Amino acid sequence: MKKLIDKQWTRKALIIFSFVLLPVTFVYISCPIIIEGASKGIVTGGLIVFILLFISSLFVGRLFCGWLCPMGGLQEIYFNINERRANIGWLNWFKYLIFLAIIFIPLISAIRSGGLTTVDFFYYTDHGVSIAKQGAYIILFVQIAFVTLFAILGGKRGFCHYFCPIAVFMILGRMIRNIFRWPALHLSAEARRCTDCKKCSKNCPMGLDVNIMVRHGCMENTECILCGCCVNVCLEQAIRYAL
Repeated sequence: MKKLIDKQWTRKALIIFSFVLLPVTFVYISCPIIIEGASKGIVTGGLIVFILLFISSLFVGRLFCGWLCPMGGLQEIYFNINERRANIGWLNWFKYLIFLAIIFIPLISAIRSGGLTTVDFFYYTDHGVSIAKQGAYIILFVQIAFVTLFAILGGKRGFCHYFCPIAVFMILGRMIRNIFRWPALHLSAEARRCTDCKKCSKNCPMGLDVNIMVRHGCMENTECILCGCCVNVCLEQAIRYAL
């Protein structure tokens, strides 16, 4: 059991450390900076990262969200303030509208600028450090405030549920994988082992009713971030990672 708990401490340490590094890395997950670059015909580091996250989702789903996303780390810190489950309902569709805007605005910007003609991985950084660029700290603080608002008012990982366009990139990648069924990381469950203690649901950082998922024999959920919390808290080992 101690070994299982240690795995979650490792995950939490990684995701919070990712947030600590945000002053260095935030341009690579900042949609406004990607759009600005596209308007100048530049393929930015952020756009490249988005493409790589989509490719990774074809094989590991939303693992990035659970283990490395800096905004995910920030939201999990706020669990100490609001640990209420987010309302997993129609509001979850709002992030898909944001995603469409994030797709079409850079596309239109790129077309108007004559196409994406230049690659600058370190666009909007000074020697690779995001916060060092003049005015960059304003964008950083605005994004942190925005995520904070969703996390405190929306419940557990409210920003992930309602707004994050990066999540949609990975959800679409996972959907493609599920159509073609190639081997990929996923959760598997044995309902006969379940004792209905519901620790899995209580500890899910995305507020999913994992217990119901286990009982129905369907562990695939677009909001699952493969963090492994349910795997680690299940004393009966009813849930596990699989390929």
